[in-house]
Amino acid sequence: MTDYKYCPLCSHAEGALYFIDKHREYWQCQHCQLVYVPAQWHLSLPRERAEYDLHENTFEDQGYLQFLRRLGDPLLDRLVPNSRGLDVGCGPGPVLQKWLRSQGMQVEVYDKFYAPNQQVLLCQYDFVTATEVVEHLSAPGLSLMAMWQLVRSQGQLALMTKRVKSVEAFAGWHYKNDPTHIAFFSEASFKWLAGHWQAELTFADKDVVIFTKRT
Repeated sequence: MTDYKYCPLCSHAEGALYFIDKHREYWQCQHCQLVYVPAQWHLSLPRERAEYDLHENTFEDQGYLQFLRRLGDPLLDRLVPNSRGLDVGCGPGPVLQKWLRSQGMQVEVYDKFYAPNQQVLLCQYDFVTATEVVEHLSAPGLSLMAMWQLVRSQGQLALMTKRVKSVEAFAGWHYKNDPTHIAFFSEASFKWLAGHWQAELTFADKDVVIFTKRT
């Protein structure tokens, strides 16, 4: 049980049991407020991949495109034409990449299962996006820092994920029931991250945050 106290975002040993359901335990860091699932309940890589293979998101799905534009539109307001970006965790259908390209942006993609091109991780970008990705991260502190290091000075890191509000809401929250969801952020978690990075933070929508790298 002791290892559960080490937060995968901020690494502090201040975790406390937050919630239990019939499938697994959820702990919360008392320092950065991340709610996380301990490693013993994480899926194996083949099982995780099998869950993602069930996704059928396409550019022609207007509902899904509108969903992604909750991140895409406020991000575009911050970019100049022909900005260069990277979409991390694009999944089997890189819908956001296609849409951002249609808006005049240069966009590469990276996904450990579907687009594992390590070369794109050797560059820096005007913006990096990750939509419905961070809740899947087993080591969010390390993974988010790796994304942040890809962002140029004055660039943007835009994330989309649903946020934890309270343990009462969490109890009936469908979002926690996805077995691939193992890290749940709150406003406090993102504020901690912005302070840690000395970044400017904008809550652009109920499930969208944008970090701006200061000069």
